[in-house]
Amino acid sequence: MQKYLPTGNEMLSIPRLNQADGAVEDVTFLYMACKGLIDLRGGSRPLMRPFVQADGASVPLQGFSWQRLGWWVPQFRCTAGPLTLEGTLLAPTGERGFGYRLSVTNPGPENRTVRFGLEGCWGSAWHCVNEEKEIEGARHVYASGWNNGPVFDLRCGVPLFAFAPMCDAECRTEYSREGEEISYRLAHETVLPAGESRAAVFWWGYGYEEVAAATSAKEMLRQGWDTELRRTLRWLDARSVDLGDPALTALYNTNLFFCIHFSTGVTLDTEELVLVTSRSPRYYVSAAYWDRDSLLWSFPAILQADPALAKRMLGYVFGRQRRNLGVHSRFIDGTVLEPGFELDELMAPVLALERYVDATGDRDLLQQPEVRQGVAEILDKLAERRHPDTALYETFLQPTDDERVYPYLTYDNALVWRALRALARLYPERAALAQQAEEVRQAVLCHCVKTGPDGKPYFAWSVDLAGGSDVYDEPPGSLQLLAELGFCAPDDPVWQNTVAMIRSPEYRYSFAGCPIAEIGCPHAPHPWLLSVANSLLCDRVEPSLAILRAAPMDNGIACESIDEYTGECTTGEAFATCAGFVCYALRRALEGGGPHA
Repeated sequence: MQKYLPTGNEMLSIPRLNQADGAVEDVTFLYMACKGLIDLRGGSRPLMRPFVQADGASVPLQGFSWQRLGWWVPQFRCTAGPLTLEGTLLAPTGERGFGYRLSVTNPGPENRTVRFGLEGCWGSAWHCVNEEKEIEGARHVYASGWNNGPVFDLRCGVPLFAFAPMCDAECRTEYSREGEEISYRLAHETVLPAGESRAAVFWWGYGYEEVAAATSAKEMLRQGWDTELRRTLRWLDARSVDLGDPALTALYNTNLFFCIHFSTGVTLDTEELVLVTSRSPRYYVSAAYWDRDSLLWSFPAILQADPALAKRMLGYVFGRQRRNLGVHSRFIDGTVLEPGFELDELMAPVLALERYVDATGDRDLLQQPEVRQGVAEILDKLAERRHPDTALYETFLQPTDDERVYPYLTYDNALVWRALRALARLYPERAALAQQAEEVRQAVLCHCVKTGPDGKPYFAWSVDLAGGSDVYDEPPGSLQLLAELGFCAPDDPVWQNTVAMIRSPEYRYSFAGCPIAEIGCPHAPHPWLLSVANSLLCDRVEPSLAILRAAPMDNGIACESIDEYTGECTTGEAFATCAGFVCYALRRALEGGGPHA
C-alpha cells in the first residue's frame, strides 16, 4: 500500500505526495460550477517528481526521510548519487498555488555540474463527487509572456482552469505532447563546488485561465520563499497545541491541519468557502456535504483552533446549504446529491450553533436573518417527523447513512432533546422549547429503555412503539455519547449497562479481546476511529490513547476503520471530518473540560 503525505492550503490540495519518491501524483481544487472537486493527475509518469543529474548522468533518488514543518509542511532528505537532495512542498496560506523547493548539496571533494528540478506529465483531469469521471475537454500547453514559461489549461469550449510554473532561479523549460499526455521538465543547471549547496523554488499558480494562473505563480515568486514559509508557519503555530506527549502532539496537530485543509476549502471559480467530507479523492465519498460530518465531527475541533473559520462555516451552512438541511448529502452548491432524511443531520446545525455561541460569546450571529430563518425551517421540518401521540422523532437513515430498522433512534432523539434545549436557551422567545425537550427526554426513558435477559435495563438502539427494538450501535452516532451530550449522567446504570452490552464479547461488532477493541458496524466491519474518539469522550481514555499511539491508520492520518490486530487502515482513507472529531476528543480527554452539557 502506497504511503502518502497530504498537504495543501484553503485553495489547493495535494492528496498524494508519495513518501517513497517525493512525487506529486495529483493536485485537486474545489469548483462550484462543477458542484465538486477537480483532480489533475499524471499518466505514464507522475504529475510531478524531482530529478537530479550529476555531470550529465541521471542519478537515483534513494533513502527518503521525512518530517513536517509546523506539523503540516512536508520536507524530505535523500541521497542523489554522490549528492544529497532536500525537498520541501509548501502550499502557502492565502495563495492560489504551491511551491516545491529543491536544494542540492555536494558533500564530496570535487566540483560537480548539477542539473535538477521537476519533471512529469499531465495525463488527465477528473471530476470527483463520490465517484470519479474523467473530464472530456481539450488540454493545452503553450508559451506565455505572463510567466516566461509554459501554461497548461483545459478548455471545454471556454477555459475551465489553468496552471503555470515559475522558478526563482534560471530555469530551462521543455514540454511536449505524447499522445494524450503532456510531458514537461523544469531544470536549473549549475556548477556546484565541493561542500556547497544550491536551491531553486518551482512555484505553481492556479486559476480560471492563463493570466490568473501565471500571475498566481508570479505573486508567490515576488513574495519569496522565506516570506511565504514564515507566514504559513506563523499561521500554523497560532493553531497548534502541545499536549505534553510528543506522539500525541504530532498526531493531533497533523490531523487538525488535515481536517482544516481537507474538510473546508475555497472554490477556485467563485472563491466561496465550502464544507466537504474530504478534498481527497482517496476518500470514497469525497467532495460532498453532510451536515453531520461537517458540524458534529470537524466543527468542534476547528472551533477550538480557529473560531473565525468556524463562524464562516456556519455562514455557509445557514446560507447555501439551508434549504436542504437534514437531507442525506448535498453537492457543495446546496442541491441534493443523495436524498433521504436523517434526523441527526437536521439537528447538527443547531448543536454547532450552540457550541459556537458558548465558546465565543458571539450572540450577534443568532440574529442574522439567514440563521433565524434556518432555525425556523429546522423546527418546521422537525415537527413533521414527530409521532402524533408521543414526543419521539423518526428518521429514515441512520448515522451511517444506512436505512434504519425501527424509526425512532435513541441517539437521534437525544440530539433532538439537546437541540430543543439549546434553542430555548439561545432564543428567549423560544423558551417553550425547553418543555418540548423534557417531553422528548421522558419519551426516550419510557419507550427506548428495555430490559435485557439478565434483568438489567439498557438503551435500545431503535424502537417502533409497537414492541420492536434492537441491540445495536454505530460509531458515527453512538449510544456511548449519551453521557457526553448530557442526556444522562456517566454513572447512570442504564447507560453503563448499554455500554457494557455493546462492548461485550457477545456483541458481534465489539471486537472484544482483539488488540484494538473498539466498536464497528456492518457499514465497515472493523473498529472505527470515530469509536476511539467516542471512547475518549466517555472516559475510556488510557485504552484509547494506547490505540492512537500505536495504530498506523492511514500513514498517521485518521481513516474510517482500522484492522483490529494491526491498526492499519481498512476503509475510508483520508477521512477529513473524522480527523477533526479525533482531534477534538483527544484534546478534551487530555485537557479536561467535562461533558458538553
